[in-house]
Amino acid sequence: MKNQVLFDQVNQEEVVTLLQEMIRFNTVNSPGDEKPLAEYMEKQMKSFDMETEIHDLTKTRANVIGKIKGSGQRKALLFNGHLDTVPPGDVEWKYGPFSGEIAEGKIYGRGSADMKGGLAAMMIAAKIVKNAGLELEGDLIIAGTAGEETDSIGAIDYLEKGGLEGVGAIVIGEPSSCGINIAEKGAFWIEITTYGKTAHGAFPEQGVNAVKQMHTFLSELFNYQYDYEENDLLGHPSMNVSTINGGVKTNVVPDKCSITVDMRTVPGMDHDEIIKDIEKIIGKLKEKDDTFDADIAIQNNRPAVETDKNHPFVQLSQEVIKENFNKAVEPQGVNFYTDAAVFLPPTNLPAIFYGPGDANMAHQPNEHITIESLMEATKFYVAMIKKYLVE
Repeated sequence: MKNQVLFDQVNQEEVVTLLQEMIRFNTVNSPGDEKPLAEYMEKQMKSFDMETEIHDLTKTRANVIGKIKGSGQRKALLFNGHLDTVPPGDVEWKYGPFSGEIAEGKIYGRGSADMKGGLAAMMIAAKIVKNAGLELEGDLIIAGTAGEETDSIGAIDYLEKGGLEGVGAIVIGEPSSCGINIAEKGAFWIEITTYGKTAHGAFPEQGVNAVKQMHTFLSELFNYQYDYEENDLLGHPSMNVSTINGGVKTNVVPDKCSITVDMRTVPGMDHDEIIKDIEKIIGKLKEKDDTFDADIAIQNNRPAVETDKNHPFVQLSQEVIKENFNKAVEPQGVNFYTDAAVFLPPTNLPAIFYGPGDANMAHQPNEHITIESLMEATKFYVAMIKKYLVE
């Protein structure tokens, strides 16, 4: 069956309506509350004659899994996307953040681009493949996971329950403007706290000022140099001191000061080594000043991941785009993290990030996705299923 015959089955109204309904589920994380959306998606995939499961995480949070069984001659293809979104923020939106409003060829709403649009396109693609009666040589799996915007609770649960057993490759539907991303920076967030001794603000010499101690530490941190090799797609690592909090009152010497630091790393960097380096800085400062005291707490630890651009799965995805959309695309990298940071390190599976929508829309007021990109992504997913599991 020719791809165009399958593409002709992509009903724009159906894809758009599905996405609108998904946007209207408030899955802001925290708290997440992804279960109602997971149940809605399960109902839809069941109507497509897919095998489905709900994996409860809490009373209000869940993953949803849909599957079209193949013959077992090839490994499975996993389509993945997250159900949660970030908050809409305090800026007033042009259209309601959970409205799914359509205007000028765009669908508005929190999660439209990041990344309910990708999930909606994946589901409709699966329906088209199922209705066409294509005989898949491997399973097609759609996994909607909870909590990617915070702790990846859903991806971790799916991995621990053996969800990736028998999987040969992964497509994550993050917004990519219908291009291919194959690498993402790691996210390493730490909290540093310095400690002092309280005293009256009129007699600062009687105390130890934790804010001053933090100033000393920051002077060292800002001169810190990572041990790394520049990545072709991701470039250099970065560091941002994001928050600082210390002191209780103007006339009191502060005995505690904390900062949070957001480090974005590139493949090959070892987060444990970074901690050791920071511990050395603290140790050096303690040697210089016996009143200096500080500790470190890890808030988020996701490694950088990358699939080789020469991997056959990456090249196959390029071929799909070239053959069906007459576009030559080169794989790119992204500075943000996805659930690939959970899936890839223990499995070494190849993964691409491909989705409708612009990544610059993610987390922004008036987030939207074009109907044109939603349609193109649906067709790409159809062609990718056929290329990987049939041809």
